[in-house]
Amino acid sequence: MGQKGYQSPAKKVLSWVRKQSKKVKILLGLITSIILLVTLKLVVHDHNYFFVVAEAIHLIGLLVLIYKLTTLKTCSGLSLKTQVLTAIFLAVRLYCSFIMEADIHTVLDLITLVATVWVIYMMKFKLKSAYMADLDNMPLYYTIVPAAALAFFVHPTTSHILINRVLWAFCVYLESVSVLPQLRLMQNVQIIEPFSAHYVFALGVARFLGCAHWIIQVYDTAGAYIYLAGRGYFWIPTVFLAEIVQTFILADFCYYYVKSVMSGQLIVRLPTPV
Repeated sequence: MGQKGYQSPAKKVLSWVRKQSKKVKILLGLITSIILLVTLKLVVHDHNYFFVVAEAIHLIGLLVLIYKLTTLKTCSGLSLKTQVLTAIFLAVRLYCSFIMEADIHTVLDLITLVATVWVIYMMKFKLKSAYMADLDNMPLYYTIVPAAALAFFVHPTTSHILINRVLWAFCVYLESVSVLPQLRLMQNVQIIEPFSAHYVFALGVARFLGCAHWIIQVYDTAGAYIYLAGRGYFWIPTVFLAEIVQTFILADFCYYYVKSVMSGQLIVRLPTPV
């Protein structure tokens, strides 16, 4: 009887946040991000692990999609164009990683690429009738062309041949905007079912970890890290900016995802565009 009107502390906080203005919500989001960054800095001593964990989380998100495609037999709510862009930057990064590093990142990229290609195959051939082609309407060249042009002019200065350095920059820039077609499709649909929402949220978490790596490295070196790779050029600052852009691109969706989960809802509802 006494439990009837009971609200958990988490729901009380969420209810309070809902009542705040947009500016206050943005400020709260920034404060939360700073707290998470400080926590990560104190807890994780080798910040290179951030990239490994980020890639692993991306892979987990893809496994969620694979589960959806194999059990529910539908690809509704998924952007084929985002998967194609993902396959492109993973293939390029796999090549560059093999040439330049050949470490755990190479293994994770290979597994993730195979999973992505399988998702593309299922969407394009096996579950073609469920694909929302009319709503997945962002042209691929909107992302590929700017990423390629920027990579040609802004890339790392290392001992590798020019084409490899340009390709490395291209995959970094393309990754930062590869989720845009998926977000565009979700804005068109406005109601996102659980598995697609889990996948995009996983991308958001992965990008936050990647962004955290750059922020902490820059902080620890008092800004000197910005010019370590590129010898005074704009490579590291541009990568840093790309990570921040992608994090902010996904931050809005992650807010509505957390809001839905905290409310006990399985479906994420996005606001109607003004």
